Amino acid sequence: MTESQGFSPNALRILKARYFMKNAKGEFLDKSPADLFDRVAKYVATAERTPRERQAWAKTFFAAMIARDFLPNSPTLTGAGRDMCLSACFVLPIEDSMESIFSTVKNAALVHKEGGGTGFDFSRLRPKGSFVQKTQGVASGPVSFLKVIDAATEAVKQGGTRRGANMGLLRADHPDIAEFILMKKDGKSVGNFNISVAATDAFMEAVKKGTSYEIVDPFLKKVVDRKDARKVFRMIVESAWAIGDPGLIFIDRINKGNPTRGLGPIEATNPCGEQPLHPYESCNLGSINVAGFYAPQARDQFDWNRFAQVIAVAVRFLDDVIDVNRYPLPEIEAMSKGNRRIGLGVMGWADLLILRGLKYDSAPALAFAEKLAGFLRAEAEAASRALAKERGNFPNIRRSVFKGRKMRNATVFTIAPTGTISRIAGCSSSIEPVFAFEFTSHIIDSEIKDLHPIYEAWKEKNPGKKHPEYFVTAHDIAPEGHLRMQAAFQKHVDNSVSKTINLPHTATLKDVEKAYLQAYDLGTKGITIYRDGCREDQVLTKGPGSEKRLPQERPDTLTSVTDKIKTGFGNLYVTISFFNQKPFEVFTSIGKSGYTTMADAEAIGRLVSLALRSGVEPKEVVNQLKGIGGSEPIFTDGGLVHSIPDAIAKVLERHFGAVPNGSRDLFQLLCKQCGATLPDEKCPTCPNCGFNKCS
Repeated sequence: MTESQGFSPNALRILKARYFMKNAKGEFLDKSPADLFDRVAKYVATAERTPRERQAWAKTFFAAMIARDFLPNSPTLTGAGRDMCLSACFVLPIEDSMESIFSTVKNAALVHKEGGGTGFDFSRLRPKGSFVQKTQGVASGPVSFLKVIDAATEAVKQGGTRRGANMGLLRADHPDIAEFILMKKDGKSVGNFNISVAATDAFMEAVKKGTSYEIVDPFLKKVVDRKDARKVFRMIVESAWAIGDPGLIFIDRINKGNPTRGLGPIEATNPCGEQPLHPYESCNLGSINVAGFYAPQARDQFDWNRFAQVIAVAVRFLDDVIDVNRYPLPEIEAMSKGNRRIGLGVMGWADLLILRGLKYDSAPALAFAEKLAGFLRAEAEAASRALAKERGNFPNIRRSVFKGRKMRNATVFTIAPTGTISRIAGCSSSIEPVFAFEFTSHIIDSEIKDLHPIYEAWKEKNPGKKHPEYFVTAHDIAPEGHLRMQAAFQKHVDNSVSKTINLPHTATLKDVEKAYLQAYDLGTKGITIYRDGCREDQVLTKGPGSEKRLPQERPDTLTSVTDKIKTGFGNLYVTISFFNQKPFEVFTSIGKSGYTTMADAEAIGRLVSLALRSGVEPKEVVNQLKGIGGSEPIFTDGGLVHSIPDAIAKVLERHFGAVPNGSRDLFQLLCKQCGATLPDEKCPTCPNCGFNKCS
């Protein structure tokens, strides 16, 4: 096998950018995927008892990873053998005292430094305006302290490449729930947090019945108000429609299914919501590429026997990680080893359905999802019981539903996002449908084409033919189809399922409301929606209290400058007028090109003028126009001119300076690490370098 060892060029690029170990000089110590997986396998296998067992299991772990049958989560690949934490998920408690709050801020920073993400429940904090006896002042409320953690997160870079991700929860019956719901609606605030409302059964039933529900002050420990459930729910829906937050976590349902409820209630989850955890608990995640078990001649066209073997290997691997892990806090180590919670999941699900010719949201696909999920849960628990006979039960078993039985791990099954590791494996992410079968990512002046391998192979065999209906993308599937797939897996998942419910840009508030209610009725443990084009970096937003922006009146006399630039349609003349030494208007004209082209050029000039007269910075105008492609690109002394809008951007740059990372528009998000175009998703993964802000 060559040095690439069967990994795609994109996978190798991601491995080098994010996972290969380097020395102090920046030289690669891992030269190939085999070096990486050998390092990880040998380190994890040090948890085994004897040298012979360590050697044997290291070979087995290596074989599973190099074949891309199973991959652990990113922190394990990054940190194994480097004295780093191997867990991705943590929950930290926050009690209602200044000491607890700022102790949590410090602990969160330590976790983020190690590469982990954190979840917090702010429901124990007294509401805003509450009297504080000691200081004779008033409390600032949970939202203010969430913002403190957000600011601390911003200051802590993880390995120089990633910022920490957080999940903030507040119970629906907290007095400050309205402020919590609305805090991200401006599209700019608390960018390091996903937020979810911890929706109780009482709240959801009140929403369905159209009644009020009780509001409880956590400090006074008594009912202090009643709110109209549908009004609160409407606020949630409106904010989710606008920015994708907040999601809903069905907190009572999570606790009813919690196997370690004797330790107290679970109040929070990790940043993507798939891992409900006790305070100070962590979880180790890994996923099996189910597309690799496609077997055309087998029952269900799936190799169930080999799948069972890999499940057993993966469970042992994740259990070993618990023992070799380096924990950021002693409290986390104690709770993690006390419950030995693991989260084995899947990736390549959409690929497997395509290989089998099953449309993602069809009845046969949903039935197969339940079958596969049930099989994985049963085999993973069997592997955990076998480990318990060999190594002993998890220490807190007497306070769990497994009391009197054999079980090594309190939980075994999680459906986590697999953005980066699925890129490495060359498969679709988690249980998500394929986002796009053909995707072009722009990085400055170059392009990276990403073509789905199964789709590419079908096209080569069927040139010119229309693709079958089972080649569907995320936006081809109705929200109910996404939800039913999530629910099919959730029936067998003892942790939870991370799944984004994609909605088209034209989705209405009613569509969001329907999705949230269906998620509850279908038995899921939570829901996150994402409406296409709903961006964290919104160019034009109107926050609460912001004034309407009107264009300035034009003075009678303005100074101006006119530039000529060659385009594919002839010479374009761009006149820029100035007011108070700032650009104020842009007029354009183009000769010998036909009326339509002249009209287009004039229209662009008028819109640019409207933006400048309304106070929009010239660089934002350049960002919108630069790099827009056209039918007649042409090379000039100043480089390639793609189109008339691109030509206008180049003239503006002549006068106001070059604008880096151009080609930005309202429906395009760029990777903050390498500048590549990102897919339009809730938590997109860069196809070039693997960056993912939710990692």
